[in-house]
Amino acid sequence: MTVTTTESVADQFWTRCRSCSSLLYRKRLRRNLDVCPECGDHQRLAAPERIRQLVDPGSFAELPAEVVPVDPIEFADSVPYPQRLAAARADTGLAEAVLCGEARIDGHPLVVAVMDFRFLGGSLGTVVGELITRAAERALDRGLPLLLVTASGGARMQEGVLSLMQMATVSQAIAALGEAGLLTISLVTDPTFGGVAASFATNTDLVVVESGARMGFAGPRVIHQTIRKPLPDGFQTAEFLLRHGQADMVVERWGLRARLRSLLAAAHAAHTARAAHPAPSARAAHPAPTAHAAHAHAGAAGGGETTTAAAGAVPSVLIRDPGRLAEPDGWQAVQAARHLDRPTTLDYLATAFDGFTELHGDRLGADCPAIVAGLARLGDQHLVVVGHQKGHHTKDLLARNFGMPAPAGYRKAQRVMRLAVRLGLPIVTLIDTPGAYPGIEAEEQGQAAAIADSILAMTGLPVPVVAVVTGEGGSGGALALGVADRVLMLQNAVYSVISPEGCAAILWNDPTATPRAARALRVTAPDLLRLGVVDGVVPEPPQGAHTDPLAAADLLRRAVVETLTPLLRVPADALVRQRRLRFRRFGAGGRPVLPPVGPR
Repeated sequence: MTVTTTESVADQFWTRCRSCSSLLYRKRLRRNLDVCPECGDHQRLAAPERIRQLVDPGSFAELPAEVVPVDPIEFADSVPYPQRLAAARADTGLAEAVLCGEARIDGHPLVVAVMDFRFLGGSLGTVVGELITRAAERALDRGLPLLLVTASGGARMQEGVLSLMQMATVSQAIAALGEAGLLTISLVTDPTFGGVAASFATNTDLVVVESGARMGFAGPRVIHQTIRKPLPDGFQTAEFLLRHGQADMVVERWGLRARLRSLLAAAHAAHTARAAHPAPSARAAHPAPTAHAAHAHAGAAGGGETTTAAAGAVPSVLIRDPGRLAEPDGWQAVQAARHLDRPTTLDYLATAFDGFTELHGDRLGADCPAIVAGLARLGDQHLVVVGHQKGHHTKDLLARNFGMPAPAGYRKAQRVMRLAVRLGLPIVTLIDTPGAYPGIEAEEQGQAAAIADSILAMTGLPVPVVAVVTGEGGSGGALALGVADRVLMLQNAVYSVISPEGCAAILWNDPTATPRAARALRVTAPDLLRLGVVDGVVPEPPQGAHTDPLAAADLLRRAVVETLTPLLRVPADALVRQRRLRFRRFGAGGRPVLPPVGPR
């Protein structure tokens, strides 16, 4: 008869938190998803438990493993490598350091590959690489998203350079998914280092980091031994990764399933839309009619209101005839556009759009807070939204750099737009900036090139793009988000080649000439409608958007839906061609005649 000791019984029911050393009741810890209720430390999860927490009950079907033990270089340290493999299999009950299969999250099908740190530190060996590659290939064959849950110390040293090659093998499988327009998500858990961090943990479409996770190429001990300097507090933590542009979001364990559900819903909607309209070339011969079909200077011609709704059933919310607009004083318009209570991009995302999921980082080292980007919905239509973000109060304005993006902001915008293209999602940009940030650091980081790259990239986006100037449209910093199929502006917004202050300083050498410069620059909605720079004006509540933000949000939503809907039926090649023609027309010929400017 086996005698159970008091100590072993206690061990069955109690455990200590690795972080705060609190004594925890195991059942309570499990109910809390293995997150310490005292300090919030996220305990490491075995792959089967991670799958249980993330996917729909009973939906996981493991892919055939057919694991053949390998020892390619006959490695041995204190014990031969085959013995280490055998011990790991016995301890974990797994064949290898990853568990792959098909599953569902809230009904959305996907392929998952979940690494298990218990198995030789989750190291990436040839079998692990093969299994993850097969999972990616299954996702490609089935047209499904791929979720990779990483937990690894890096490449498996016992398999030598063949382990290193797995970084490339898995990466090219992920690249094939991207080329097919299938979403790939990396869920980074603690710890993720070395060759896994430097390949499939970070080269997916989206990088979601679990709270408490750490990730880096070299581990802290290796870095310290190399540079012989103390490391900063919080180094390589989830918050560090978010701050330095390496992650799209940091999510507590309890929120992971819901966040993944929203991301997969967007991917599923895009996939369904592509299935309904499989090949642009098949539709190119008979493109659907679009608003402003030929872009023949509709504003300059003073055309009347035309609805894009079927048979005129829904009146157009947009104003396309400048004669219907009051003629505001240029300087007063600038002041109205700069009003601190005017709704910001985040305000509109919370009111005019549905279900916004923000994505962070340029993947090169920074996350510019002056640009907000992510996935959202307008009813059933999933889309990507990118916009400038200012703020309402001094603290917000300082934190967002007054809506003036650094190069990292435009690179983040481009990254998220590329994701929109891969998923086949339309893009809406919300423009509200005095201009790109003109600081020393911005110049050192290539501000001009970042703006140029954004403009160039937008000219060729094969998805519908609608831009809306919601406040200040300042110079190239605004145009970097403004190369669109349709450009709208709110009634009290402004759009200008330079700020009135800058114009007054350069041309008049007199700051008191700022109001005069604002009038001369023709920055108001009626002027820009006549010039054909904007295709329509979104009306505002009588006293301005800041007096009734909810009404302003409703008008913006209706305008975007009205403008975007016909564009969804236009083939990709026609979109690009028409967009380029739209901007080609701004040459020297055929310029509209503007009425005299107001008092000088």
